[in-house]
Amino acid sequence: MTKPHKYTASELLAILAARQLKDGQVVFAGVGVPLLAATLAQRLHCPGLTILFEGGVIGAFVEPGQLPPSTNDQRCTKRANMVLGSAEVLLLLQRGYVDVGFMGGAQIDQYGNLNSSFIGDPDHPKTRLPGTGGGNDISSLTNMIVAMKHEKRRFVEKVDFITSPGFIRGNNTRAESGLPQGGMFRVVTELAIFSFDDVTKRMKVLALNPGVTREEVQDNTGFDLVFNGQTSVTEPPTERELSTLRMLDPDRLFTA
Repeated sequence: MTKPHKYTASELLAILAARQLKDGQVVFAGVGVPLLAATLAQRLHCPGLTILFEGGVIGAFVEPGQLPPSTNDQRCTKRANMVLGSAEVLLLLQRGYVDVGFMGGAQIDQYGNLNSSFIGDPDHPKTRLPGTGGGNDISSLTNMIVAMKHEKRRFVEKVDFITSPGFIRGNNTRAESGLPQGGMFRVVTELAIFSFDDVTKRMKVLALNPGVTREEVQDNTGFDLVFNGQTSVTEPPTERELSTLRMLDPDRLFTA
């Protein structure tokens, strides 16, 4: 019997998120785990993946140990195909050249709306967050993958503010709000992988991660999840995935 590999929750998150990408796609990646996952996918199974940054870099190829802390970091430009201004790279979204948006968030609700603006009362917020940047543009115009830690305070019934729209209030409200394309494709956490119901657009469990129960996922979620029949289980990280990930992030900046 093969002995299972040891890995952290953050490593599992990055690896499962990387598996959601396909070769040949164009992905607009945020910093942190989304960028690490996109870079991992590029090294493992998506050599033709094109990574875009909000700062204007097209076709980034991140070197091991040099993961940029910001989308404007000049390390993003090394070996890139092109460097544009922020406005020009965001125009690629409007023109339909980007397949996938890949971000995180402080809060997410049952319809995939993301909040990265503030927590609490808008007039007197408990916590101020970085804000939208290009997050609204990305979520409005692409199919979104979200990678984030799974906590009840993050998975809430209704976000305090919609920074990046998912399916708004469910059903057809995204299209009715003027966003006929895109939407939430996958949400990846250390507990499970989620998709969204075709009709109601509510978040549903696609697969549980190894050793995780339905009850554990629901207990860590602030709204009722959709479970359809027998839930599958994700494949655990392979030795190749873990070694490549640790080569890319040797100091464990994003995977501690």
